[in-house]
Amino acid sequence: MMANPLYDTLFGQHHQSASVFLQLPDGDMLSYGAFLEMAAQYAGLLSDIGLTPGDRVAVQVGKSPQALALYAACVQAGLVFLPLNTAYTADEVAYFVENSGAGIMLCDERAKSSLSPIAARCGARLDTLNADGTGSFVQQAAAFPTMFDTVPRAETDIAALLYTSGTTGRSKGAMLSQGNLLSNAATLQREWRFTSKDVLLHALPIFHTHGLFVATNITLLAGGQMIFLPKFDLDQMIGDIPRATAMMGVPTFYTRLLSDTRFSKDLTAHMRLFVSGSAPLLAETHLRFEERTGHRILERYGMTETNMNTSNPYDGERRAGTVGFPLPDVELKITDSQTGATLPQGEIGQIEVRGPNVFQGYWQMPEKTAEELREDGFFITGDLGQIDADGYVSIVGRNKDLIISGGYNIYPKEIELLLDEQDGVLESAVIGVPHADFGESVVGVLVPKSDQKLDLEAIKTRISGSLARFKQPQKLVVLPELPRNTMGKVQKNALRAQFASAFH
Repeated sequence: MMANPLYDTLFGQHHQSASVFLQLPDGDMLSYGAFLEMAAQYAGLLSDIGLTPGDRVAVQVGKSPQALALYAACVQAGLVFLPLNTAYTADEVAYFVENSGAGIMLCDERAKSSLSPIAARCGARLDTLNADGTGSFVQQAAAFPTMFDTVPRAETDIAALLYTSGTTGRSKGAMLSQGNLLSNAATLQREWRFTSKDVLLHALPIFHTHGLFVATNITLLAGGQMIFLPKFDLDQMIGDIPRATAMMGVPTFYTRLLSDTRFSKDLTAHMRLFVSGSAPLLAETHLRFEERTGHRILERYGMTETNMNTSNPYDGERRAGTVGFPLPDVELKITDSQTGATLPQGEIGQIEVRGPNVFQGYWQMPEKTAEELREDGFFITGDLGQIDADGYVSIVGRNKDLIISGGYNIYPKEIELLLDEQDGVLESAVIGVPHADFGESVVGVLVPKSDQKLDLEAIKTRISGSLARFKQPQKLVVLPELPRNTMGKVQKNALRAQFASAFH
């Protein structure tokens, strides 16, 4: 039995290893051994200031090797890592620090003056860590030994607290155990065939499960390397692809690469794998990518509370518009949101999942946990989906995005797919807004391709032949772009607010 399963498996195996772990934008290389020495110093400082196993460490800092070492330090010291989106305002951060009862808050030097009063009010210590690796935390840690006695933990102990982006009500803190993270990393490493020879192009943020747990944990487990970029930069990505074997991204990464003629079959010839997630990948992007490079993007589906649930196959057909099959150890079913009964194959309903990847519940929200985590271990994801005759899972939207008009259920995805096919349309979002007669009515928000003018009446006429009358958008509107969060997810709540009075 390991003393600290997550640390020993991901990090401990690399002690004193001279193998390269991170390739940095300036050409520097950081070995596994040097990375773990840095993490040990951080663990020493965190313990020295009085934090004990189970205490929360809130982190709102730019992406850097130091920020990643902080994650390793928390695992080694038995602390709970709480990464926060760098786009959050001071008021938003206040809620997370207060709700989590964090013992220390790390922020960028520039945010110190606005976060100091919050830290003081919450009784949390405040230290700085800048994107260039400087800051008060790093300075103090330099005095600590480069070895640290790993704190014993069990697989059931909480390793991370990740707040959901909460489109309705307050954000909820998902408690992820060592076992949750370990099981998912092991499954994905196996399924996606990662080895020590892999070099992963990493331009994702590390405050989110995709960049932090999926990308990083798989690389650590396999003993591979990461080209560790602060953010997506088109020129940098194109320059680095020849040195990589794999890439993980959000759909916008792929559309931006496709917009550049340098991104070609030759450039990607030796790449092994492109993975997309965090937001739906348009089938059109999938097909254009294959035409251009000969590679089929592997799309998968996960969420903060569960890490990854499904994946298109590594070997076998990667089907555009689907998220593949449930991962080994993950059970997935489609249920009726009213009764909870399992629906026949092919019908649309809510997705429920069960497995070692599913979180332990919401931090200090027992009622919320009971609402979404059934006693038999199935988690109600809030996503709507269906399973086709071949077993591929498709996501058709969020439960709360379901439109009920005149008593009929309308799934936005069906209408969006049709709208996306229309001449001049780059992408679309379909929402329900209040309507006096029908309860809700359908609004289609369209983004035109560059330099295209959309003929909305012609589009309405064309789609009318393919949709029942009650599903047809009563109104089409044009926007230059759709509102998205940092991971590229369309923010339908913002669109609903913007067009709430469309029928008043």
